[in-house]
Amino acid sequence: MDDPGALKSSFAPVIDAGTRLLVLGSLPGEVSLTRTQYYAHPQNQFWRLMGEVVGADLAGAGYDDRLARLRAASVGLWDVVHTARRTGSLDAAIRDHAPNALAALAETLPVLRAIAFNGGKASVIGRAALGLEARWTLVDLPSSSPAYTIGFERKRVEWLKLAPFLH
Repeated sequence: MDDPGALKSSFAPVIDAGTRLLVLGSLPGEVSLTRTQYYAHPQNQFWRLMGEVVGADLAGAGYDDRLARLRAASVGLWDVVHTARRTGSLDAAIRDHAPNALAALAETLPVLRAIAFNGGKASVIGRAALGLEARWTLVDLPSSSPAYTIGFERKRVEWLKLAPFLH
């Protein structure tokens, strides 16, 4: 029998009452879990892409400053998966997942305008967890992961569509 992988858990959400845009990944990868930081893998383009969206050099900032700048720009972070079994970091390896309570969290955010999904797996799981009657704009994004190999400029064009939700 194949090893289904160790049980992995998501981090706490990074949100506050001013969150207008909630960006959801699937489940932190191995480097992120080891460092207990969202998007810690140096080849993941998340901080560079979000820096384009919010107009700040997030990739060059320290982790706590990155999170503070996102909150100042009304951006929150979380993952769609609460727990899952996974060997390695690829979304395709996620097994036996339990979703996070996305709808319940979103309901606590009084100025939330949009929820964005970082990659296809996040979208599939997140949309199912939110239900068909979600009252927020839902945005599918190309994954910031280095495993998703479309070029940065193509990703950038799609991610920049998030900027209007911040104003």
